[in-house]
Amino acid sequence: MNILILSATFPYPPTRGGTQVRTFNLLKYLSQRHAITLVTQHDRSVTDAEITSLRDCVDHLVVFNRPIDDGTATNPWKKVQRLGQFLLQGTPPSVINRYSSEMQAWIDDAIQVKKYDVITCEHSVNEIYVRSHFQKSLKTIVNIHSSVYGSCLNQIATGVSDNLLRDKINLPLLRRYEQRYCSKFSAMVVTTEEDKIQLQAFNPDSEITVIPNGVDLETFPNRTTDPGGHKLVFIGAMDNLANIDAVCFFVNQVLPEIQKSYPDTTLDIVGSRPAPEVLALKEKPGVNVTGSVPSMVDYLHKATVCVVPMRTGFGIKNKTLEAMAAGIPIVASDRGLEGLAVDGADTPIRALRANEPAEYVKAISQLFEHPQLRSQLSDNGRQLVETEFTWEIAGQRYEQVCLGTHDTPHR
Repeated sequence: MNILILSATFPYPPTRGGTQVRTFNLLKYLSQRHAITLVTQHDRSVTDAEITSLRDCVDHLVVFNRPIDDGTATNPWKKVQRLGQFLLQGTPPSVINRYSSEMQAWIDDAIQVKKYDVITCEHSVNEIYVRSHFQKSLKTIVNIHSSVYGSCLNQIATGVSDNLLRDKINLPLLRRYEQRYCSKFSAMVVTTEEDKIQLQAFNPDSEITVIPNGVDLETFPNRTTDPGGHKLVFIGAMDNLANIDAVCFFVNQVLPEIQKSYPDTTLDIVGSRPAPEVLALKEKPGVNVTGSVPSMVDYLHKATVCVVPMRTGFGIKNKTLEAMAAGIPIVASDRGLEGLAVDGADTPIRALRANEPAEYVKAISQLFEHPQLRSQLSDNGRQLVETEFTWEIAGQRYEQVCLGTHDTPHR
C-alpha cells in the first residue's frame, strides 16, 4: 500500500516523548511492508541531522516550516479574536496554530492525483488537513492520541486547569468540534477503551479501534540489579501541563512526608524542556531537575521506585510502560495506570496504586522496606509489557486498520 502520514509534530527523535513516540514507532513498523510518505513540520529546534535520520525511515519525507507564532499567547485582544473564531468556525486555536496553507495545498494535490491508498492523521490536530470528500478516493484514518474534549473535561473536574474560565467556555465547543471532525474519517484509532466509549457516543456509526501505546524493548531493557536505597524518579516531557501538575503535587504534598521517615530520599525529575515552575522545584530538599538527558533508562535503572502521580491527562501513559519495561517498581495514580490491568482479584500485582498523599507515603514506604515486593512488581510489570505493549504489537494492529482487516494479530 501507499500510505500518506500527516504529523504537524516532527516525530523524531522519539526520545522527545509525547506524540513523537507513538507516531515514529507506528510509521517505523508500517514502513517495513508499505510505501510511506510522511508530511510534517519543523521549527528551529529540529536539526538537519534529525531531518536526515527521519528521511532514512520513510520512502518520501516532505517537511514544511511550522507557521510563525502570531503572538496570541501574550496578546489578550488576539486571544479574544481566536476565541471568536473558535465559536464561529468550530476549530480550536491549538489546531489553527499548526495550520499551514502550503502543507494543505501539497496534500490536496496529492489526493487529487490519487497517489495513495490511505491517509492517516497522527494526532487529532492534523484532522484539519483532511477534507470530507477525501473519503471518496481513499481510506481516511485519524489516530487520536487522546480526546481533546475528554482532556479538558478531566482538567476541569480535577481542578488542575491553568485557566478554568477559558476551559469552561471551551468545553462545549470542543465537544462540538470532536463530534464534527470524526465524521470525515473511514476509521478512528484511540489508545484506551475510555476514549472509545466517549467517541462512540459522539459518533455511534463510526469504526473505532483501540490500539494502546507500546515500548521499544531495546531502548528500555530490563534492569539486571535492584539498587535498593531511597531514590525516586519521574520521567516525562516537563513542559507538559499534566506532568507539571504531577511533579508539583508530589514534591509539595508527598515528598516531605516521605522524607520524615526516610531523610535521604531523593527525586530525579527527568525530561526535556522543564517549565519555570518545575525548575523552581530544585530548591526543595532532595529534588534534582535534569532537563533533557542522553538516556532516560539510565535514570530509571538507578531508581528504587518510579512515581507516576498524574492527576490529569487521558490515555495509557508512555512513562508508565517505559518504567515497567525497564523493570522499575511503580507507584502511580489511577490516571497514571489508566488502561492497564495492574491489580485485582485475578490479576498479578504489577504496580501499587495511590491517589492521596497518605496513600503514596504508604506505598513507597512498603517498597523501600520490602525488596521481595520490589522484585515482584519488577518481574510482573516487565512481563505485561512484553506480552501486550510492544510497538510491534501496536504496529500490527495499526496495519490491520489501514488494510481494513480486524483479525487478532500474531504475536
